[in-house]
Amino acid sequence: MSQILLFLTLGLLVNPSELIEVLVPALVISVFLILIGRPVTVFLTLFPFRKIRFKDKLYISWVGLRGAVPIIFAILPLAEGIPHARWIFNIVFVITIVSLLVQGTSLAMVARWLGLAEKPTKYKEFEDFDVEFAEEIKSAMTEIFISEETLQYGKNRMEMPLPDKTLAVMIKRGEQYFVPTGQTELHAGDKLLVISDDEDALRETYDNIGISNYSFQKNK
Repeated sequence: MSQILLFLTLGLLVNPSELIEVLVPALVISVFLILIGRPVTVFLTLFPFRKIRFKDKLYISWVGLRGAVPIIFAILPLAEGIPHARWIFNIVFVITIVSLLVQGTSLAMVARWLGLAEKPTKYKEFEDFDVEFAEEIKSAMTEIFISEETLQYGKNRMEMPLPDKTLAVMIKRGEQYFVPTGQTELHAGDKLLVISDDEDALRETYDNIGISNYSFQKNK
């Protein structure tokens, strides 16, 4: 709410006819700040923090000049009656608008370009198990296909290198469904229904043992 009021105040103080004469210098300053000034400042400031990746620094550099600080600094000279205060105010206004339009509207695109945007997890529908959990249960359900390659890592549930908090609750073999025990022998072509509280660890395990033909379901 406070920033909305500040932007409203900034707009009320602007005289559009005065912006034309400061447009060129304001645009030059904006380009300098966007492409040189802020990136140099960010990289120098974060130089001691070696663990911050290069692309993270690039993204921080692109965040730009927005928010309450430039507005307050632009209004203060007007309030104090400083010489050329109106000229300074108009330039800051144009710079702020350019940053909002150029950097503010492109943050998501830049994040994707740098590989920083998180991709939403896609859940593929099960083919052989029609199972639904109550909404209170947030465990991930996964249906996996047991191949000859998979059996190299374990011929029964006890031998399979599944992570903790993970249960194999049902097997489909041909047209038959049954609940496995730890010693139930797995066959190539089996479909296995697995439930886990650690989805990330389960996905990593699947990648490590070469399971690619699987689907996930999870209550949101």
